[in-house]
Amino acid sequence: MAKDDYYVIVYQILAYLYRCLKDGKPADPHMLEHDSPILQINEPYWSYIIENILKQEFVEGITATKAWGGTVVYSNLERCRITPKGIEYLCENSTIKKAYRFLKDVKSIVPFELL
Repeated sequence: MAKDDYYVIVYQILAYLYRCLKDGKPADPHMLEHDSPILQINEPYWSYIIENILKQEFVEGITATKAWGGTVVYSNLERCRITPKGIEYLCENSTIKKAYRFLKDVKSIVPFELL
């Protein structure tokens, strides 16, 4: 796995949101953006990931709006929360567990406590 692998990015987003939930704090929208300190990915790839974690109902609160030309704009990141389905995926999915081990093994710097 690479640091920009789909499952690594999904893990980082879900783990961050789960930590926020457990701490009783709202998510910092800047931590969820494509160029945040934890993600550092291009915007189309980020949009693809956000689209899919919304479709899979792993997160809620983000608004998807179709803009001119069919481009989808995601807003309300400050209202983003992990769902029970997202928590289950984070805790039970074997591929996500591999992403966690990858991050732990390479000692990636992430601004939140790993699960």
